[in-house]
Amino acid sequence: MTAASQTTVNRPLTVGDALPSVRRVITRESINAYRAASGDNNPIHYDDAFAATTRFGGVIAHGMLTLALVSEMMTQAYGADWPVAGSLRVRFRGAAYPGDTLESTGMVAKSNADDSVGVVTCNVEVRNAETGERIITGTATLPTRPASGEVSQG
Repeated sequence: MTAASQTTVNRPLTVGDALPSVRRVITRESINAYRAASGDNNPIHYDDAFAATTRFGGVIAHGMLTLALVSEMMTQAYGADWPVAGSLRVRFRGAAYPGDTLESTGMVAKSNADDSVGVVTCNVEVRNAETGERIITGTATLPTRPASGEVSQG
């Protein structure tokens, strides 16, 4: 077991267990930083005049920037195992605007974590914390180890 895996305790593995929520305010700075890092220079993410002419009516955050809240939540719950072995299946349902406060939440929906090759599936979502509008919905799936923490070799 790696040191990173050992640092995760109290993993949500039982159906009904809640995941630790993550809350973030979307700012122009975070949108611009994501634009620079990703190379996604679509004017919907920075040009007020252009964005006003779209169905969104203004500048919006990148979808993958909003999805990062789910990944942060899963990493808090499952440690380094999440970015190494986790997978997402999501639907983008709405847009996030500068100034919006988003919150990711989730709950274990299915689990056979006690099996030798267990899997935990979580229902996840990102909502606008003020309006309740769902921005993202979906599932996150992660292979798990037996409850004893033993890892099979080979």
